[in-house]
Amino acid sequence: MVQNKQVLFTKVPTTFPVAGEHLQVKESSIDLEASLPKGDILVKNLVLSVDPYLRGRMRDASVKSFIPAFELNKPISAGVVSVVLKSNNPKFKAGDLVTSDLGVHEEYSRYNAEFAEEAFEIRKDIKETNLPLTHYVGVLGMPGQTAYVGLLKFGEPKAGETLYVSAAAGAVGQLVGQIGKVLGLHVVGSAGSDEKVAYLKEIGFDGAFNYKTESVDAKLSELCPDGIDIYFENVGGQMLEHVLNHANDFGRIIACGMISQYNREKPEGVYNLMNIVTKRLKIQGFVVLDYPEMKEDFTKQVTEWLQQGKVKYRETVAEGIEQTPQALIDVLKGKNFGKQVVKVADL
Repeated sequence: MVQNKQVLFTKVPTTFPVAGEHLQVKESSIDLEASLPKGDILVKNLVLSVDPYLRGRMRDASVKSFIPAFELNKPISAGVVSVVLKSNNPKFKAGDLVTSDLGVHEEYSRYNAEFAEEAFEIRKDIKETNLPLTHYVGVLGMPGQTAYVGLLKFGEPKAGETLYVSAAAGAVGQLVGQIGKVLGLHVVGSAGSDEKVAYLKEIGFDGAFNYKTESVDAKLSELCPDGIDIYFENVGGQMLEHVLNHANDFGRIIACGMISQYNREKPEGVYNLMNIVTKRLKIQGFVVLDYPEMKEDFTKQVTEWLQQGKVKYRETVAEGIEQTPQALIDVLKGKNFGKQVVKVADL
């Protein structure tokens, strides 16, 4: 038997979660030498993904959404990169590197055949590309796919148009902007610190500003003088209100997330929605899990861009599974930089 630390959901928060209260790391044990039932696999988790949407799963189970709520006093689940230690399943063998968007956040996990075959993907490309393991829950994982699908499928981008990205230095936003530049767009982003703004300019954004210290309305007028054709929405609330005033006729708003609203007891209103009518705007919400048919093209294209140096990707790596609760809180408060991951173990 060996120690197996797990990240447990222990209480439903009403505002920002608190480490040790709403999320706790506790020890259990697991027998790594036990024989596996037919179809089962045993994995060692190497990297855990920490994403804003996890806050939405920290709710009462009676509240329905596109993805189930976490179970109280059970481990949470999200993106993982893992290595197979043992397998009694012909589709997996020891040593395989695998990824999943639904992996349990613990040091070691055992899965039955149905779950393993449905939720896990063998990633031979990890060894072939020699890119960091962390990329496979970030730029080459769900956040990256979200950026790719959202902009290409719903943004309807045309060279020369203006793209504005909020939370542009985050896991999704930084890639959205860089894809926009590859496609010939004029790209502007906002972020919550001067350091993040400098990074956006460094990776090719045509303009960037600190929404905490500068007037959003004034900066959008300055940096998007021809108006906004495409808005990649990650923030919501007052940010959306500003964008509606600057949007061009027939503009597209890609509703990916609204992080400014996740921890509010009372949602913030938007008071100029008539702009949607008068400007004939198209607003599309989406969940990337609905578009698996785009995953192969996404993986191939973004891998090429990374290897060619057309895309760069910033990450914040927390060391040790014990850091997971605080890592999520840092994401929700904008304290991390880029994509937040937790490194659990070396390969």
